[in-house]
Amino acid sequence: MSTASRLISGSAASWARIFVTMASQIVLVPIYLIHWNVKTYGIWLAIQALISVLSTLDVGHQTFLGYEFLKFGRENRPELSRFMWSGIVIGIVISLGQIALIVGFLATGALPYLLGESGIEDAGLIHSAGIVLVLQSITWLICISTTGLMTRALAPFGYYPRMAWWGFIYAIVTALAPLSAVVLGADLLGTGIVAACVAVAYVIPLYFDLFRLLWKEEIYFTKPSWHLGYKNFLSSIALFAKSLFEIVRQQGVRLILSPLSGAAGLAAFSTIRTGANVALQGLNTIMHPLMPDLMRFLHERDQPRSEVGFGTIWVVLIAFMAPGVVILQAIIEPFYLIWTQGKIPFDPTLFAVLSVGVLVYAVVQPAMAVVIGNNLIKPQLTLSALAAVIVAGGTFAMVPFIGILGAGVALLAAELVSSYGYIIHAKRWLGENELVWPRISFRIAVASVVIAAASMAAMILLPELKWLVLAISLGLLGLNLWRYWQVLPQLATQRAKHIISNLPLVKRIFFV
Repeated sequence: MSTASRLISGSAASWARIFVTMASQIVLVPIYLIHWNVKTYGIWLAIQALISVLSTLDVGHQTFLGYEFLKFGRENRPELSRFMWSGIVIGIVISLGQIALIVGFLATGALPYLLGESGIEDAGLIHSAGIVLVLQSITWLICISTTGLMTRALAPFGYYPRMAWWGFIYAIVTALAPLSAVVLGADLLGTGIVAACVAVAYVIPLYFDLFRLLWKEEIYFTKPSWHLGYKNFLSSIALFAKSLFEIVRQQGVRLILSPLSGAAGLAAFSTIRTGANVALQGLNTIMHPLMPDLMRFLHERDQPRSEVGFGTIWVVLIAFMAPGVVILQAIIEPFYLIWTQGKIPFDPTLFAVLSVGVLVYAVVQPAMAVVIGNNLIKPQLTLSALAAVIVAGGTFAMVPFIGILGAGVALLAAELVSSYGYIIHAKRWLGENELVWPRISFRIAVASVVIAAASMAAMILLPELKWLVLAISLGLLGLNLWRYWQVLPQLATQRAKHIISNLPLVKRIFFV
């Protein structure tokens, strides 16, 4: 499968998974509430959230090893195997520690406080929640801890799309299994048992597929090294800390907003931010399938193909994302009011600030890929901590004066600062490895962000002229896209044409 085909397939799987996740969030909530009371459903959500937090350490470990696997590539299979099997042993230990921690919560009576139900009178419900939590942690050990490392080990060999489709199936299974149990009358405990059993049943064929592919690629069993595993685990702790800072940066603003602006302000901020969150997830569907090939090009010191990887990201920004946010700024308000049933006012300035933040995040993705893909831990940790401080401090400082817009400004400021840092470190790494940062292409990509930001500001300041502003801005963005196309390497333009021609809709219109 070619790089373009892998990108298309991997992105399609990721978008399909996003659709399932969004449908689960929007459609399934009322179904749960029909069969359960609010307290039971709240505890179910708290269990999922607690598992997500407790598993952060294992996720950081898997993420670190995943990028180490990409650095090995296809050239050093024995070392990749040694890292993988040593990591699997450490991952199992981490998951067992997670189970032991949960048992400790149960033994000490701390679980009700962790679930936010310290005053709950139904001891049976808390007991059921404890059992479900243990089942969820065992499921993590069986279904995620080991398979996560195996799927990452296969990524350098072109299997990311295949694993992404397995992930899509897992998203469907984990959404429908508990839902079916609830509809059939199961309580919290019964639903937890069904969800765990179905997840384990799902992972059995996945294990067969993983072992078959590992054998095919000559990644054989290697005796694990406790020393190597422990060394990698210590290195991954920084990524664990980075994940905690990212949680503060992305979700902590909600905890800060609640006391500062009240529930109404928090609801307005969360709903207006929905579009930005979807755009971020969509951008990740491009980045994740591209990362294995991009890292291979970087480590082969292949400047032309590295620029193809960078260009694939920036062309999405210039051709789709920048025009898209400008169009949304012009038309979104009536749809937003219908969606919220007119109960939450629309703030066009906040929407624009959050949209610009997404564009800044998009333009810096190639630099982030260089830093993250090469496991440059110290810059990641420093920039994540700095961004978290800016978000928290900025929100506290500005919300009392300008309302929830202050939280949006704080998020944008954090994005700008961290982006600048990633670009500096990416340029440094490229220079040290006989590669060059594509300055001209980068400047054109930045120009698209500036044009979009200026256009949205003009629409807010001159609402009576928004359609004229929209027409002018789309013309400027189109001109900028033409400039970008002219400076792309020939290999990049050929790759872009191949990707576009293989999109299902294009093939249906022009080739069928």
